[in-house]
Amino acid sequence: MNMKQWVEQMKQPGPKKAMPVLSFPCISLMGITVKELIADSVLQAKGMKMVADRVPSAASVSMMDLSVEAEAFGAQVKFSDDEVPTVIGALVTDEDEADALKVPAVGTGRTGKYIEAIGEATKLITDRPVFAGVIGPFSLAGRLMDVSEAMVNCIVEPDMVHTTLEKATEFLINYIKAYKEQTGANGVVMAEPLAGMLSPALAEEFSEPYVRKIVEAVQDDEFIVIYHNCGDNVLLMIDSILRVGAAAYHFGNAISMKEMMTKVPADVLTMGNVDPSSQFCNGTPESIREETLRIMGECCDHANFGISSGCDIPPISKWENIDAFFAAVDEFYSK
Repeated sequence: MNMKQWVEQMKQPGPKKAMPVLSFPCISLMGITVKELIADSVLQAKGMKMVADRVPSAASVSMMDLSVEAEAFGAQVKFSDDEVPTVIGALVTDEDEADALKVPAVGTGRTGKYIEAIGEATKLITDRPVFAGVIGPFSLAGRLMDVSEAMVNCIVEPDMVHTTLEKATEFLINYIKAYKEQTGANGVVMAEPLAGMLSPALAEEFSEPYVRKIVEAVQDDEFIVIYHNCGDNVLLMIDSILRVGAAAYHFGNAISMKEMMTKVPADVLTMGNVDPSSQFCNGTPESIREETLRIMGECCDHANFGISSGCDIPPISKWENIDAFFAAVDEFYSK
């Protein structure tokens, strides 16, 4: 699939399909737990296919499990039946540990299962692009150093942060290339939310160059990077974010999508931002309809806008809310 053409089509005026980050709610369709899902590549591919069969999305997006890459480095992960896994503790607490940190081989831990899952999903889902989910470099470094410590270390131990970032970036390039070369995936959605908590100057130093290096190493006409950041500082750092050169951008509900659309060029595909927690998970069909129509009403006069969730939709989200989101998209365009 020529993904450059897909991006161009998504930027055309008029009706277009929504592209929420929707994968983990497949557990209720399958009658399984999150813990079972993330341990089995066949179940992951089956779940993605069931979601694709149920909703008219613009693309199929893999599980956004932001613990996978840190676990491959050796981080400890907490698992749950109904929540996405989380990293606990820290591997890197000083410069010596950063220097000693080993870049794992692709396939270490659960990374092999996620690659296998996308390979199976691309065989099952052939009517739309299939995107793998990966973490961004600063967000990975933060999980290796402890998120709070990473923010402080940018000021007090910048060399340690850069060393960790270099190794995180090396691994991510190898990991994404495996998706590109082994699975038939059409691209990746890269989640870099921790960078959205930095000041613009710090994000420019500790996120932008590393994300750009990854994008330049993997992106071409047939394989794209969609950059996701749900931090609340993205409006202030949008110039830096755009310089990474991703094919498309995806923002969270911490910011005004209406304001964001005034800051991105008209030829840049930009998506967001219905609240995953308060709407998809805890809202009602009526509330998610209202919120979806509001955001589309504010943003769809920009042809390069695509309606989406603000972030990964939680595993226990109600399917009546997910269905109501897609119904609201149809309602908006029918007018």
